[in-house]
Amino acid sequence: MKYWLFLLIAILTEVMATSALKASAGFTRLLPSLIVVVGYGISFYTMSLALEAIPVGIAYAIWSGIGIVLITAIAWILYGQELDLWAIIGISFIVIGVVILNALSKVEA
Repeated sequence: MKYWLFLLIAILTEVMATSALKASAGFTRLLPSLIVVVGYGISFYTMSLALEAIPVGIAYAIWSGIGIVLITAIAWILYGQELDLWAIIGISFIVIGVVILNALSKVEA
């Protein structure tokens, strides 16, 4: 169970870091730039811990799938990014894929 917690921390800190990239203005603003660097550092470290027990393909699929959804939501809320129907359909397919991986896949470490 702790490995899934590591994966969750990796996802959340990567989302935080990626969300701060735009605010860093090309790393010219100090606080957002620090959030990016620290966030990615924590994310990659905790992802490496998660990979001790979770297969890399499964972990990365979950990480990227959940990350895409969260970052899209944050971009919509903070930056006013709008999504058209095709973007919503595409993101929905990503979510469905992550659910299928978790619910039906028999892949072991």
